[in-house]
Amino acid sequence: MDLLALADFSAVATHRGFGAASRATGRPKATLSRRVRELEDALGVRLIERGARPFRLTEEGSLLHGETAGMLGHIDNVAADLAAGAGGPRGRLRISVPVLFAQRGVGRLAARYAALYPAVDLEVVADDRFVDPLAEGFDLIVRANPRPTTELAGRCFLRDGYIVAAPPALTRPRDGEAFPAVVLPAMARSDTWRVVDGRKRTSIAPRTVLRLSSMAMVYDAVLEGVGAAMLPASLIAGDIASGRLVSWGHIEGGTTEVWALYPPQRHVAPKVSAFVNLLVEHFKDASPSHFRELTLT
Repeated sequence: MDLLALADFSAVATHRGFGAASRATGRPKATLSRRVRELEDALGVRLIERGARPFRLTEEGSLLHGETAGMLGHIDNVAADLAAGAGGPRGRLRISVPVLFAQRGVGRLAARYAALYPAVDLEVVADDRFVDPLAEGFDLIVRANPRPTTELAGRCFLRDGYIVAAPPALTRPRDGEAFPAVVLPAMARSDTWRVVDGRKRTSIAPRTVLRLSSMAMVYDAVLEGVGAAMLPASLIAGDIASGRLVSWGHIEGGTTEVWALYPPQRHVAPKVSAFVNLLVEHFKDASPSHFRELTLT
């Protein structure tokens, strides 16, 4: 297989069109089209649905792109690292983080990284869905409680507990009672919450009044008074201290782990490992208390 033709196809697939790929790579549109046709002829399959609006890969094209994009990116990373020598991390670094995490000071961490490594073109995107780093061109993703997978490697750099937080006007339920709840989409409708408050343990039944896809939205809805929710303890500590919210107790055994994840490689790009190290060094001992240092003005 012609690796140059494969690289041109990968650029077209990544940027969702010949024109966009031409602008991103500086290669003529006609050259990209010719090279993709040569690759299709060599493989004996059609890779792109020509004339389709919007741009669409065939099933074979999607499979080829999904299986090779990461390898091509890895080759680029190795080449950049070899070219850089002792010059440190360089190249483009794209990171996806959850919205709530982004709102709690990631801009400051990104600025510190940019100051330390000016040769890196850093882009941070806030998104709560679990993106596919290989298919969507991310070098690193940060996610809370990710499902175990052999497709990604990474490191847990932050741990936090969950508290059931409620507006002060909402009556606290007794053991077994239902209450209005704001939940994330993944939460099962039949779940009960086992809450520990000092030595007292209760089981309460959430009656969903809102199902929101972002923890940031859940937090805002609870502040508005519509119901109670499970929220990270570090996020609401100030609200509980001020009386804006009240705590019904901790979720028994409930812990959120925040991970920095990347495609597993024997050679992790220095630009990626440098950002992971920045996270680990800032959140010493995986403590959420260090969020305060990012939000102090």
